[in-house]
Amino acid sequence: MSTRRASRSSQPSSVAGMSDEQISDLLSKLRQLIPQLRTNYTDKVSASKLLQETCNYIRSLHREVDDLSDQISQLLASTDRDSDQAAIIRSLLL
Repeated sequence: MSTRRASRSSQPSSVAGMSDEQISDLLSKLRQLIPQLRTNYTDKVSASKLLQETCNYIRSLHREVDDLSDQISQLLASTDRDSDQAAIIRSLLL
């Protein structure tokens, strides 16, 4: 029983019809966006590690946004609603 297999580089990937080269290019660009990978790793990182680090980074950004939102809410709650300071904060949010 012989099974004919096409090489990975010539066969389109199952990800939305993208070639392996296109996927590799996107992973490379993604690696440049993640600070931990941009600064801590000089070697190539596996795609699974890259995606795992990307998810961790996105989670940390979500936590940071939540923390900043809480701080803004506390700041607005502690200022007079009609004050110049409250107006400045509102203008920065819009």
